[in-house]
Amino acid sequence: MASLSYDLTLAGLSVGSAAALTGIGLIVTHRATGVLNFAHGAVAMLCAYVLRQLTVEWHWPLPLAASVTLLLVAPGVGLLLDRAVFRPLAVLGGDPARTLVASIGVFVLLVGGAALLWGPGARDDAPELLPAEPWAQLCAAVALAAAVGALTRWTRFGGELRAVVDNRRLAVLSGIDADRVAAAGWAFGSFTAGLTGVLLAPYVRLDPYGMPLLVMEVVAVAVIAGMRSLPVAVAAALCLGVAQSQLTRLHPGGLPEQLLQTAGANLFVIALLVAALLLPGIGSKDALPRTATARVPTPPGAWTVAAVLFLIPLGFAGSDLTTAVQVPALAVILLSLVVVTGRGGQISLGQAAYAGLGALFTALLTAGRFPGLPELPHLPALAVAVLLVAPLGVLTGWPAISRHGLALALATFAVGVGVSRFVFTQPYATSGLTLDRPAGFTSDRTYYVLELALLTASLLLVVALRRGRTGRALAAMRDHEAGAAAAGVPVPALKLAAFVTGAALAALGGGMLAMGHRAFDAGAYDPVRGLLWFAAITVLGSDSVLGALTAAALLVGLDAGTRGGSAAALIGLLAILTGRFPGGPYEALRAATRHFIRTPRLTPTGMRARESLRSAPAVPQPPSRRKGTWGFLRAQHSGSDDRAHTNGPHRRDGERADTPAAPHRGRTPREGSTLNAQHLTLTYDGFTALNDVSLSVPPGQVTAIVGPNGAGKSTLFHCLAGTLRPDSGRITLGTRDITTLPAHARTRAGTARTFQQLAVFPSLTIAENIQVGADHRIGRHTAVAQALRLLDLTPLRTHPATDLSTGTLRRTELARALAGDPHTLLLDEPAAGLDAAEVAALATLLRALAADGMALLVVEHDLDLVAGLADTVHVMAAGRIVTSGPADQVLEEAH
Repeated sequence: MASLSYDLTLAGLSVGSAAALTGIGLIVTHRATGVLNFAHGAVAMLCAYVLRQLTVEWHWPLPLAASVTLLLVAPGVGLLLDRAVFRPLAVLGGDPARTLVASIGVFVLLVGGAALLWGPGARDDAPELLPAEPWAQLCAAVALAAAVGALTRWTRFGGELRAVVDNRRLAVLSGIDADRVAAAGWAFGSFTAGLTGVLLAPYVRLDPYGMPLLVMEVVAVAVIAGMRSLPVAVAAALCLGVAQSQLTRLHPGGLPEQLLQTAGANLFVIALLVAALLLPGIGSKDALPRTATARVPTPPGAWTVAAVLFLIPLGFAGSDLTTAVQVPALAVILLSLVVVTGRGGQISLGQAAYAGLGALFTALLTAGRFPGLPELPHLPALAVAVLLVAPLGVLTGWPAISRHGLALALATFAVGVGVSRFVFTQPYATSGLTLDRPAGFTSDRTYYVLELALLTASLLLVVALRRGRTGRALAAMRDHEAGAAAAGVPVPALKLAAFVTGAALAALGGGMLAMGHRAFDAGAYDPVRGLLWFAAITVLGSDSVLGALTAAALLVGLDAGTRGGSAAALIGLLAILTGRFPGGPYEALRAATRHFIRTPRLTPTGMRARESLRSAPAVPQPPSRRKGTWGFLRAQHSGSDDRAHTNGPHRRDGERADTPAAPHRGRTPREGSTLNAQHLTLTYDGFTALNDVSLSVPPGQVTAIVGPNGAGKSTLFHCLAGTLRPDSGRITLGTRDITTLPAHARTRAGTARTFQQLAVFPSLTIAENIQVGADHRIGRHTAVAQALRLLDLTPLRTHPATDLSTGTLRRTELARALAGDPHTLLLDEPAAGLDAAEVAALATLLRALAADGMALLVVEHDLDLVAGLADTVHVMAAGRIVTSGPADQVLEEAH
C-alpha cells in the first residue's frame, strides 16, 4: 500500500509539474502585458507538433530538435504575437475587450493551422524529452519559478516589470521601455508553453483540439494564485496533481465510483470552476469590443440575397444537401450569441455546452431515458429540451451579474469545460444513445425545410429582442452598464434574461444539429467549438443577424469544401486583426472602399446659388424659436449686457442670481421626498473613504459637495446613487430606507444621476438614449419629446450619440435623467468639458429645476459654478464633512 501511495504521488507530481509550468507562463505573461493568454495551450500544442516534425518526420537528433523548438521557435512565436498582434492593441490603450478577442483569435488560428498542416487526427508517437519519472519535471518547474522570482525581486529588469504592472503609462514616463518588458514577457510565456507541450505530448494524445484544451484546463492554478503569486501557483498545481492521482485509489463501487472517477480525472476542471465562479475575479473592465460605435444600416437587398442563398440548397442532392442541413442549425446557435454577446454585451465562451445539452436532452427524451419524463416524439422532445436547458443559462448568467471582463470570460469558459467533461464524455449519459429525425422530415430536403422554418422563428425572436424597449435596454447595458442602471434598466435581471434566452436558442440549434447528424456527437459541442463560435460571431458582426447567418455558412462551407481547419484559421486571422482594424471588418471595408466612392459636387450654378443664400440677410427670430430652450437659456448669458458675468456662475458678491421661470411640471417641494444620508461609513482595504458622513438633499434647493481629490466626494456620490453600499449608516428617501436598494430601483423611486465621465449609449440615437430613461414611466413618449425640446436636442433626435461635442452629449445625458421625471437629481461634475457659455446655460437650467421643486445634489470642482448655483455647500476632506452652510459663507471661508 505504501508503494502504491508513493507511485501515485510521483505520478501526481508529474502532472502537477506540467500544470505548474503552465501557471508560471500565464502569470508572467499577464504580469508583463496584462493579457490572459487564452492561446497558451495552442502554443504548447504547436511546439509539441514542431518537435515531433523535427524528430519523427525529419529525423533530427532529439537534443538539437528540442533546443530549436524551445529556444528559438517557442520564444519566436511569443515575440511574433507581441509584435504583430498585441503591441498594436497596447498602442490603442490596451483595451481588455480587444486583447481577449485577439487572444482567442490566436488560439483558433493555431488550432486551425495545425489541423491544416498535420491533420485533425491524434498522434501517439511524440518524442519523450525527459524521463518518465517526475523529478526532472518537478525540478524544472521549481527552478523556473525560483528563477523568475529572483529575477523580478533582485534585478533591474524585475523592477521595471513591477513598475509596468503597477502603472504602464507612468512607467513609460519614467523612461522604462514597456514594449521591451512586454516582449520579454511574451517570449518567456511562450517558452513555458512550449516546454509544457513537449513534456505532455508523450503521455497524452497529440491532436490540434484536445491538447490545447487540456493545457487551458489548468489555468485554474494561475487564477487561484490571483495571476500574481508564483509560489501559490506551483503549490496549487502540485497539490491538485497529487490529489487527482490519489483519488484513483478509491473504489466505493456503483454510481459513486463512476462519479468519483470522473471527478478524479477532472480535478483541474473542478478547480477551474471553483476558482472562476467563487474566487475574486481578475479584470473588471468590460470585455467586449464594439465592431462599430454607431448602428450600421443593412445594405439594400441584403435580406433578399440571404433568403435566396438559404433556399438554393433545396436544389442540391446527395452529400451536398447533407452538409447544407448543418447551416441553419449552426445559424440558430450563433443567433444565441447575437442575443448574449452582440446585443447584451456579455461574454459567453460556453454556448457549446448549451447546444450540446439541447442535443443530449432531445436524444434522451426521444429514447425515454430522461429521468421523470416519458418517451416523446422528436419535435415535442426538442421543445421540451429547450425548456429544460433555458433555465440552465443562469449557470453563466449569475456570474455575469457581478463579474466583467476576464473574470466573466473564465467563468463562462469554465462552465463550458465542466459540462463537456462531466456530461458529454461520460458513458452513463451518452452510451448507446441514438437520435433520428422527426416523422415526415426524414429526408435531407424535408428536414432542411423544417430547419428553415425554425430558423425563421428564431430570427423573428432575435429581431424582436433587438427592437423596442427591450432592445434599447440591452443596447444601453452593452454600451454603458452603469449608465443603463442609472436610467432605470434592471441590469441584473436583464443579464439573466439574455443568458436564459441565449441558452434556449443554443439548445434549439444543438438539437437541430444532432437530428441533422442523426446522432449525438460529443465532439461537435466541445469547448473549442465554443471559442470558435464566439470568435466568429465577434469578428463577423456580433450585433448583426446577417452576421450570424454569414458565420454559419462560412464555418460549414469552408470545412466541407476544403481541409478541416480552414474555417478556424480564417476566423482566427480575422480575430487577431482587431489590433490593426479596431472598428472591425465592416469599418475596414468601408475605409478601403472610401477612395472609390465619388463625393457629390455642386455645379458652378449650384455654387453661385449657395453663395447667394449665404450672403442673404438673416431674418431675426425670437431666441426661444431660434435655439430652443437651451439656446434661450444660453442667450441669457451671452447678451450684450454681459449678464453671464453678473448673474451667472461666476458671481462672487453673495447676491442670488435671478432665476428664470421654471418649466412647469406641476411639482411643489415636498419634505417626504428629501434624500438623507445618516452616519455613512465605508472602508476599502483598511482605508476609510467615508467616516460618519451625514447630509440632507431637500427639495427645491441645490446642495453642493466640494473638496480636494481623494476627499471622498465620489464615494459619497456613489453611495447615494446606489452603485456602492456603505459598511454602516442609512440612506433614506423620505420615510423609505433605500440603503440596500440597487441603482436602477433608486431611479424608479424618483432619483436620477449623471456621470463625471460621459455615460451615453453610442449605438443608440439621441432620442433612443433619452427614451431609455423614460421607458420605466407612464407617458414616456411625451416625456422624451419634452426633454428633447428642453435641452434643444430635437434637431439631433435621429443622430447616433457619437462624434458629437461634449456639450451635446452632456445635454443628452441630462435629458435622459430628466425624462424619467425624477424628484431628486444627482450631478457628478456636470460642467466637465463644457465651455463658459455652456456652463452658464447649465447653471440657469439647474436653478430653474430647483425653483420647480426638484432636489439637486452637485459634486463639482468649479467653485465659481457652485457659488452662483448652490444654496447649501458641504466641504469634504479625508472622508468627512468638515464644514457646511450657505454657499456664500462656506466658500468665503474656503478662500
